[in-house]
Amino acid sequence: MSEQPLSILYRDASLVVVNKPAGMLVHRSWLDKGETRFVMQTLRDQIGQRVYPLHRLDKPTSGVLVFALSSEVASLMMPQFAQGEIKKGYHAVVRGWITEAGQLDYPLVEEQDKIADKDASQPPRAKPAVTDYQPLASVELPIATGRYATSRYSLVAMQPQTGRKHQLRRHMHHLSHPIIGDTTHGDGRHNRVFREHFDCHQLLLHASDMQFVHPVSGERIQVQAPFDNRWLHVLSALGWEAPRLAATR
Repeated sequence: MSEQPLSILYRDASLVVVNKPAGMLVHRSWLDKGETRFVMQTLRDQIGQRVYPLHRLDKPTSGVLVFALSSEVASLMMPQFAQGEIKKGYHAVVRGWITEAGQLDYPLVEEQDKIADKDASQPPRAKPAVTDYQPLASVELPIATGRYATSRYSLVAMQPQTGRKHQLRRHMHHLSHPIIGDTTHGDGRHNRVFREHFDCHQLLLHASDMQFVHPVSGERIQVQAPFDNRWLHVLSALGWEAPRLAATR
């Protein structure tokens, strides 16, 4: 049985951008020894040439993922990511109602891996972390969770201004609006609602669009990633229209 090809959103002689599926690792990791399929290797085999990852998305997150097609282009492109010049837009379904747009400026201590970081000599320090967010839709369902007779959810757009590990997941948790499907920073009761009522077993966090300056041509590029079928099913079940993917700025 052949593997499902990756959806290519943009490609030229220097870059290739794919819509990363939820649940797929970007590259091999000894922390996930049981995985057999990876975006980097799958894309390499699909287009028949080596690719160079420029950033990462968590395994459960879907959406825009950019690769360079040479080490030279990667070197030209990486400073945009390192200096925060890339504009990123995400969508998420979260617990509770968010009624107003806002900006969360809440420093985060880098999460360390118990194995990979066990020999770290210094404890990690909190680093600046800023996220803009806007509510797009809300719903109240006649499904009891905890002491409440109903359950409330919101669809939000988010633009991280910094790139800390798990920033959006941790920031929404800090706001008491954890992202649905987040098994680390989320709410198990509400994750269960989506598994049992909507057959949704994935993190509802999607990297929907990205803007950057092309490292060779200097042109401003915007790439948008459509929602997958599970996302569309959940949005329809909640009575929401899929948000139009627009510019992050």
